Amino acid sequence: MSRTLEGQTLFISGASRGIGLAIAVRAARDGANVALIAKTAEPHPKLEGTVYTAAEEIERAGGQALPIVGDIRDDASVADAVARTVEKFGGIDICVNNASAINLSGTEAMDMKRYDLMQSINTRGTYVVSKACVPHLKRSANAHVLTLSPPISLQPRWLGGHIAYTIAKYGMSLCTLGMAEEFKGEGIAFNALWPKTLVATAAVQNLLGGDAAMAKSRKPEIVADAAYAILTRDSRQYTGNLALVEDVLAEEGVTDLSAYSYGGSDAELQADLFVD
Repeated sequence: MSRTLEGQTLFISGASRGIGLAIAVRAARDGANVALIAKTAEPHPKLEGTVYTAAEEIERAGGQALPIVGDIRDDASVADAVARTVEKFGGIDICVNNASAINLSGTEAMDMKRYDLMQSINTRGTYVVSKACVPHLKRSANAHVLTLSPPISLQPRWLGGHIAYTIAKYGMSLCTLGMAEEFKGEGIAFNALWPKTLVATAAVQNLLGGDAAMAKSRKPEIVADAAYAILTRDSRQYTGNLALVEDVLAEEGVTDLSAYSYGGSDAELQADLFVD
């Protein structure tokens, strides 16, 4: 397989910033087309960037961008975004399920609106976006669906502390495993990707510990480089994996990860959730 995304079209959810944007920019460096659906149309005091500033960054990197303001909880919004992508770029080769919501509250403290939000964005959103892209992915020579979700572990510590969030993230991973099996005959790869350490994103800054947590994180580019490695593999040979970022990079011969340290040192990195 050609190890480039030149001329490929990516449909990415939640790519206004962070990991989603890093994946988009890495693809754009090859000359890829990127359609991004996200809710952030106007600047937010706690969230850097909008769907439009992300599109500008993608185009500066060498790609073509289609910014779409939409909500993956809305089936019609997703269908419209996919149709607009196909109309502009002629098809879809890659779907990236990056949009996600997080709330680590325990059962008694969990507001059911927050529970429903996580389920509708994480598991249901992944299902809806993947479903909408599949008819177009079937026509791609090397079709991939990549979901940012963790390996599944039934250890009680991942279930007891924040069961609502765990259900929502594991649901994304179950979509990956189930659809990999369902569509393997069509040549569409379904894989998931998850980092071993925290990654410096708005969620880490705003919800998981602020500057102290950011200093113990790696840059989003580490996920983008691992995603790129997966998305340039043969879709008929690499599918049904719940992969860890660092393992994917090691398979590519990249073992020195010091350049990805957000805080400048690997010494104090903090493990991400769901990683033993």
